[in-house]
Parts: sequence; structure tokens; C-alpha cells
Amino acid sequence: MATWGYHNFDNDAAADFAEDFRDNPNEAVLLEALAAVAEEEDHIDADAASEALAAAEIIAAVMGKPAQDLPVDLIPVIVKMDTDESEDLLELARGAVKAILKESALQEHWAGSDNAADWQHLQRDLLERLK
Repeated sequence: MATWGYHNFDNDAAADFAEDFRDNPNEAVLLEALAAVAEEEDHIDADAASEALAAAEIIAAVMGKPAQDLPVDLIPVIVKMDTDESEDLLELARGAVKAILKESALQEHWAGSDNAADWQHLQRDLLERLK
């Protein structure tokens, strides 16, 4: 996974996920990414974690609480979305973010970096925006 920065869209996996979502904007895409992480009982790999964080960011944006670094090309897609299962998506997104923070390759990557505190703060902010 190529990482450019500690924000949730600053890596190849998340950027690819955002592009795929932009091309096919539906809840199933978000659910798939989140469920893959929220239901994982073992260690979560970095790509799956990155995709789930991107999905959680998209859900927060759909709910009117976007990140400052939300890719601009997602905005036209997000404003058209109407989530029928918003509470279920929010709950799944919160569970996925918590799982990533608890034990994931992404968490391990950032724990050993100079931006560890920034990454942790960003994820806590995401959890707040998902309330």
C-alpha cells in the first residue's frame, strides 16, 4: 500500500475505493467494505482497513459531516445519495473504525510513525462525526 499521508484518503487503496464508489455509488459498496472489517476476527490488513475508513468517511459525508479532505469529485455523488439504512450504516461504520483502531496493519503502521497522534486524532474525529 502506497501511503501519501495520514488522512483517510491518502493511500492507494482508499483512493481506488473512492474512485470505484464514484463510478458505482450505492450502499452495497459501502456495506461490503465496512462488513469486511467489522466482522473480521483476526488481524485486519491495511488495504481492507483503508477501504473501510474511506467508506466510513463517505457515510459521514452523506450524513452531512464530511471530512475537510473529502475528495472533491465525490461531492456530486454524495449529495445525490439517500441512505435508507442510515442508522445501520452508521453503526457498522463505527464498528469498523473501532476495529481498525484496536488491531489492524494500518494501526500498526501509524503507531510507529511521527504522525501517530495525528492519525489517532483523525480516527477519533471520524467516530464523532459518525454519531
